Amino acid sequence: MGFDLESLSEATSGAIGALVSTTILYPLDTCKTKYQAEARAQNQQKYRNISDVLWEAIATRQVLSLYQGLGTKNLQAFISQFVYFYGYSFFKRLYLKKSGSKKIGTKANLIVAAAAGACTVIVTQPLDTASSKMQTSEFGKSKGLWKSLSESTWSEAFDGLGISLLLTSNPSIQYTVFDQLKQRLLKGKLNRETGAESSPESLSALSAFVLGAVSKCIATFLTYPAIRCKVVIQAAESDEGGKKQSSPNNQKTVAGTLHTIWKREGLLGFYKGLEAQILKTVLSSALLLMIKEKITKTAWVLMLALRKLLFVTQTRLKSA
Repeated sequence: MGFDLESLSEATSGAIGALVSTTILYPLDTCKTKYQAEARAQNQQKYRNISDVLWEAIATRQVLSLYQGLGTKNLQAFISQFVYFYGYSFFKRLYLKKSGSKKIGTKANLIVAAAAGACTVIVTQPLDTASSKMQTSEFGKSKGLWKSLSESTWSEAFDGLGISLLLTSNPSIQYTVFDQLKQRLLKGKLNRETGAESSPESLSALSAFVLGAVSKCIATFLTYPAIRCKVVIQAAESDEGGKKQSSPNNQKTVAGTLHTIWKREGLLGFYKGLEAQILKTVLSSALLLMIKEKITKTAWVLMLALRKLLFVTQTRLKSA
């Protein structure tokens, strides 16, 4: 039962952390996504830098549109982080149980994280595609979740699934680096409680924030070209000047997107918006992991208390 309790505790705290960090940083995420989605020659670009997106929202009095798609993004973030942390904790503890080891190595950690990430992507891909379309729509013209999904075919709802599966390496690298650094910091810490279940070890808020930032920065830099391609594939169709401009079919494929970016923007185009991506994802992940670390112990205690309450109730019912 302790196995399930810890997995559920990890999943709940991770999901709540994702919800809070996503909401706080959403305007930055919208600006970043709209800037990344634009794949045009340099002399035809609408946005020269990420701040142009913000000034457009202010100039058109559509500041609140910086939050377009927030509900869908939060739903996706909550579900994806719950599934990911539950899967990661589940597979990790299963590996330790089967192998008889006390610690999980780097290679095994990568495999466990990738497996959890793949499960998460498959479950949440339609929400990911819908939220990307909402964010990249013209300000004030974003469609709701139900309309976005109902107007899309199954294949369109899973746009970018292949590259999303490839990007499972991003959280795999991030959480592997974080977990290994965390283990090193807590290596000298001994569990003083004996003969009873104890709550999982946790970092201080500052340590969790720093380790989260470092781990996500490394993962983002290594996987950024794929991140840029994914945003371009999932971007909403342009609607400038009242004329809807659909993307060519080949731009909806990984190979077509790579060719388009290379042809229009050159090699540096694959790293367009890298600074904004690092800023947003590092802050988001650092906040997520910091909140998760502080919630985990509370969630563990509550779930343990609930389990004991259920046990006492069952015992009384049997004796009655």
